[in-house]
Amino acid sequence: MHQFLSLMDKVRAKKFLGQHFLTDKNIAVKIVNSLSADNCKKVLEVGPGMGILSDFLLQREDLETWMIDLDTESYHFLQKKYPQLGGRLINGDFLELDFNRISRQPFCIIGNFPYNISSQILFKVLENRGLVTEVVGMFQKEVAERCTASPGNKEYGILSVFLQAYYNVEYLFTVKAGVFNPPPKVLSAVIRLTRNETKTLDCDEKLFWQVVKAGFNQRRKTLRNALSAIINKEKMAAEPMLDLRAERLSIADFVNLTQLISSHK
Repeated sequence: MHQFLSLMDKVRAKKFLGQHFLTDKNIAVKIVNSLSADNCKKVLEVGPGMGILSDFLLQREDLETWMIDLDTESYHFLQKKYPQLGGRLINGDFLELDFNRISRQPFCIIGNFPYNISSQILFKVLENRGLVTEVVGMFQKEVAERCTASPGNKEYGILSVFLQAYYNVEYLFTVKAGVFNPPPKVLSAVIRLTRNETKTLDCDEKLFWQVVKAGFNQRRKTLRNALSAIINKEKMAAEPMLDLRAERLSIADFVNLTQLISSHK
C-alpha cells in the first residue's frame, strides 16, 4: 500500500504546531484497540502526522476512517500514503471544523493530540457532544489527570466538571517521552471519553457553565466570594454550600447550586 513512499518521505515535526510524532507501533496498536466504537461507524483522527495510528485504524473494517491535519506537509504525505481516502482526508483546523461535514450521525474521535491546544480540543468535543460518542486520545499527563480528577483532588477543575458531566472519563495508561520524535519534556497519557446518558443537565446549563467557571477561576476563595457577581447575597445568605470552595463540589452539587441560584434571583 505504501511502496511508492521513499525512505526520504518524512514529515518534519513542527514546534509551533505542538507536534510530537509517536514512533512506537505497540503503543499505537494499544491506542487504536482502546477505541470501542460501540455506538458509531465513523472515526475522525485528529493530527495523524505520518500515520502511525492511521495504519491500524484503516485495518478496522468496522469503521470508516476520516482524518484532519492542519499541517500541509502532513496532508500531502498522507495523500500519497492513503490515496484511497480521497475526500475523507481533510487539510484544515480541527477547531474550526463543522462536524456535520464528517457525519450527521454519532462518530468517534481519536488522536495523538497537539499538546498546545489540548484543552481547546476537549471544549470543541463538549460543544459537539450530541455527535461525539467516544474520544480516545493522547494528552499531556497533567491534562489527562485534570480530565479524570475527582472532587477534593487538587487537579479537579473546570475541565473535570464539564467533561464528567457528559462523559465517562477513564485514564488508560501513561506514555514515556522516549517513544516520540521529538521527545516532549513531559510525560503523556491516553484517556477515553465515553458519552454518558445525560442529554441535558437538570438545571439552566448556561448558568451552570458560568457557576463552574467563576468558582474555579477563584478557586482559593469560598463560593460565596467567588460567585458574588452571580448570586443574590441576601436570599442565599444561609446557604451552606457557598461556604465551600469549588473543588469540594461534585457535579450533582454544582447542578443543585445552579438550581438554587436560579430560584433565588
